[in-house]
Amino acid sequence: MASIRRTLSPAYHDRSYQNGAGLSSQSNRFLPNGNSKHFSSPSSYSHLPLLFTAVNIVYRKGWRRSLFRCLFFFLIGFVVGIAPFGHIDTYIQPKDFAFPEIKPPHVNLQLGDQIVSSVSLGVNTRLQEQKEVTDLIEPLKQLIIVTPTYNRGFQAYFLNRLGQVLRLVNPPLVWIVVEKKAASFETAEILRKSGVMYRHVICTLNTSNVKDQGVHQRNAALEHIERHKLDGIVFFAYDDNVYTLELFESLRTIGRFGTWPVAMLAQSKNKAILEGPVCNASQVIGWHTNAKSKRLRRFHVDTSGFAFNSTILWDPKRWGRPLSNPIRQLDTVKEGFKETTFVEQVVEDESQMQGITPGCSRIMNWHLHLDTGNLVYPKGWLLEKNLEITLPIT
Repeated sequence: MASIRRTLSPAYHDRSYQNGAGLSSQSNRFLPNGNSKHFSSPSSYSHLPLLFTAVNIVYRKGWRRSLFRCLFFFLIGFVVGIAPFGHIDTYIQPKDFAFPEIKPPHVNLQLGDQIVSSVSLGVNTRLQEQKEVTDLIEPLKQLIIVTPTYNRGFQAYFLNRLGQVLRLVNPPLVWIVVEKKAASFETAEILRKSGVMYRHVICTLNTSNVKDQGVHQRNAALEHIERHKLDGIVFFAYDDNVYTLELFESLRTIGRFGTWPVAMLAQSKNKAILEGPVCNASQVIGWHTNAKSKRLRRFHVDTSGFAFNSTILWDPKRWGRPLSNPIRQLDTVKEGFKETTFVEQVVEDESQMQGITPGCSRIMNWHLHLDTGNLVYPKGWLLEKNLEITLPIT
């Protein structure tokens, strides 16, 4: 293969440079053995090839070195930043997350300044007031309603009517219904459907006198109250009487013994008779009476015209009465004196009585004499035969 060597022209070698520098060619001007007649001292330029090499290396490889240095120093800084210096407590305590205690600024109180001992929220104050009011409200006294009953034509009507009235009275209330000899299925069915808490009591004492059977039935109820120590206000309620709800609510105000006037329909059914106390506010100062034969009585009250505290029966020490004599109605006294002899066992005089409603001016109890003769209700309230009179359909 032929080689071609290019030589410089004489004109190029004769070219002069300012500052006394002259080069024969671009390629051999830095060569140590280069032929140039313009170099006055070739040894002074011997470092030029080294400079050229350094510049060439920096030009070609300088950016890589700079990048390497940046990465190197970044790595050193990162390691130094995460390296632990000294002791570090890694145990975390609950107090580390507690809020800082904020103390009020110190205040200099003067002699006339008011000091607030405590501050409470309005909601807590209302709740506390409601609790205090609730504590002040006493629970309602229990009413113990005693009703003797017997087999007669209007018995179902009377018991259902009285049961519906007692159902409207605020509890607590217990209805003691007393029958003689045995508990009838019909009476038990009425009591179960009445919706009133009741006790079905049987009077086992056999008596032929119809007038005395009510006395023995009430005594059976008193014995039941005394044996079971029922606490409440005892009221003898006839099943054929008419009562207002106000009367039952007023019974709960009785402390020892309470009484009120009763309006009674006369046997002739043409007039009404008022019997009961005359009161000055709640103090009993006299009695209403119309029957001359009853003027000899100590207390002119009807059986359904008074009520008393049941603890008198089974806690005599509380009321200072004799321990040996139980309180019972007497069947040995004359008609019309059974009520007064019973009241005399409960109280000593009118000072121990309480008139119900101010002035005893309200009639809350009507005693109606609705006799049905010897008519009795059919068994199971079912008629097996038709009535004697049949009305044709027109």
